[in-house]
Amino acid sequence: MIRVLLVDDQRLVRAGLRMLVEATADLEVVAEAADGVAAVRAAAELRPDLVLMDLRMPGMDGVEATRRILAGGSPKVLVLTTFDDDEHLFPALAAGASGYLVKDTEPEALVAAIRRVMDGELLFSPPLLRRLVRRAVDAPVETATAAVDLTPREQEVLALVGEGYSNSEIAERLHLGVTTVKKHVAHLMDKTGCDNRVRLAVFAVRAPR
Repeated sequence: MIRVLLVDDQRLVRAGLRMLVEATADLEVVAEAADGVAAVRAAAELRPDLVLMDLRMPGMDGVEATRRILAGGSPKVLVLTTFDDDEHLFPALAAGASGYLVKDTEPEALVAAIRRVMDGELLFSPPLLRRLVRRAVDAPVETATAAVDLTPREQEVLALVGEGYSNSEIAERLHLGVTTVKKHVAHLMDKTGCDNRVRLAVFAVRAPR
């Protein structure tokens, strides 16, 4: 069971999220918080597995709350916000968030995102991941990305990671099982020295052809 802390300053939003979570067999809500201070306190007391975090709240915002929660424990933090601009995205990632979604995400996609974050993925919608990759690729680097010996299948998976596709989307496109794709991604991270999916996507874009 994945224990979830809901953090949003709008009661109606929290009520909708609670209904979604409680209708899902492997998820449960352990508490709700309407601001960052209450979120930090609830996280310290209840030790949830995952915090679903809004960013714009009165008093302490979601970025600072994320930073303090992760400094005091090891839950996953998945940002769910109205804003998809760099001004909000990059501070949230710097604070340690494991994923970033906007509030027009489909309910089924949000549930899937919670599970994927708990499974160790860094989770972004494809447009956000592509923006992260473009920003990283445009930044100056001292050395070029080294060539790595990959199998043809690994090259296919790497290319799709670079385009922002999730494991399930890659599995569908390549007619593979999701578990097989996860293994390929893990092997790619080992071979390339990338410690998360964003860095692996950047490697995919920069990699010699």
